[in-house]
Amino acid sequence: MDLRTLRAFVEVIRQGGFSQAAKTVFATQSTISKAVRQIEEELGLLLLDRIGHRNRLTEAGEIVFRRAVTMLAERDDLVHELDELRGLKRGLLRLGLPPVGSSILFAPLFAQFRNQYPGVEINLVEQGSKRLEDLLLTGELDLAACLLPVGPEFAWQDVRREPIDLIVPTDHPLSGRDTVALSELVDQPFILFGEGFVLNPIIQNACQRSGFQPRVISRSSQIDFIIELVSCGLGIGFLPRMIAKKCLTERYRHIAITDQGMDWNIALVWRRGSYLSLSAKAWLELARMEGVGETWGQP
Repeated sequence: MDLRTLRAFVEVIRQGGFSQAAKTVFATQSTISKAVRQIEEELGLLLLDRIGHRNRLTEAGEIVFRRAVTMLAERDDLVHELDELRGLKRGLLRLGLPPVGSSILFAPLFAQFRNQYPGVEINLVEQGSKRLEDLLLTGELDLAACLLPVGPEFAWQDVRREPIDLIVPTDHPLSGRDTVALSELVDQPFILFGEGFVLNPIIQNACQRSGFQPRVISRSSQIDFIIELVSCGLGIGFLPRMIAKKCLTERYRHIAITDQGMDWNIALVWRRGSYLSLSAKAWLELARMEGVGETWGQP
C-alpha cells in the first residue's frame, strides 16, 4: 500500500465514484479500480459495498478512509514544510561568533540576514575560537567565525585579515612612534585576552621568536576592559587594527608592529564533509556577496 493508491481510494469517496476520481487524479478509471482492489487484497477486507453505480463505505472502509485522509494531509504538510525550508521561510542556523571583532564584522550581516530570512531562527553562541572549533566538531554548531589557521578537519571561507597593533596610553614613551618591534617590549607588562583566545598564542609565539617570554600581568575577555586597563597605564595591550581604530579614544594610541606573523585572520569555518544546512549556506553566500568574505579557502 502506498500513498498513490490511498489517494485514489480517498478520491473515489470524495468525488462519489470511480470515473470522477479518475479525472481528479489524471488517471484512467481502470487504474483507480485496480488501486482500490489492491488495497482490499492487501488488507484482506472489503472497503466498498458496491450497490449498482453507488459505492458505500464498509466499516473497514470508514477506518481506512479516515486514516488515509490523515496520512495524505501529513504528506501534504511535509511537502509544504520542505518547500518553505528550500525557500528559507523557516529553518535554523546554529552560529558561533567570537567576542573579538564580531560587533564590527558580523552585526551588520546579522541584521541583513534577519531582514532577508525572518523565518530562520538563529541560535548564537559566543566563545573563543578554540571552544568554537570544539563545538563544530561535536556537531553543536553549523558555522563559526574562527581565527586561522585551523586544522585539516575544517573547511573555511575567508572573512578578514588585519594586522595586530600595539595599544599604549597616550603618555607612554612609545606613544609618539608609528611602528615598534616586539623586541622593544621585553620589559613591558602585557595585558592579554582570557584563556582560550587564539589571539594570545599569536602574540606569545611572536614574542618568543623575538627572543623573550612576555610578562603577563592581567587577562580579560572584554575589549573595553582591556582598553581601560591600558588607558589607565597598567600595561600594554594588543588589538586587531580595525578594532583599535573603531574603539579609538584620546586616552590611548595604536601602533603598527613590524614583526612578521602578527596578523588576525578570521574566517567562517565548518567541519569538513559535514552537512551544511540551507540556512548555513545562505549565511555564507550573504557574507560573500556583501564582501564580508570575498574568497573561499580549503586549508
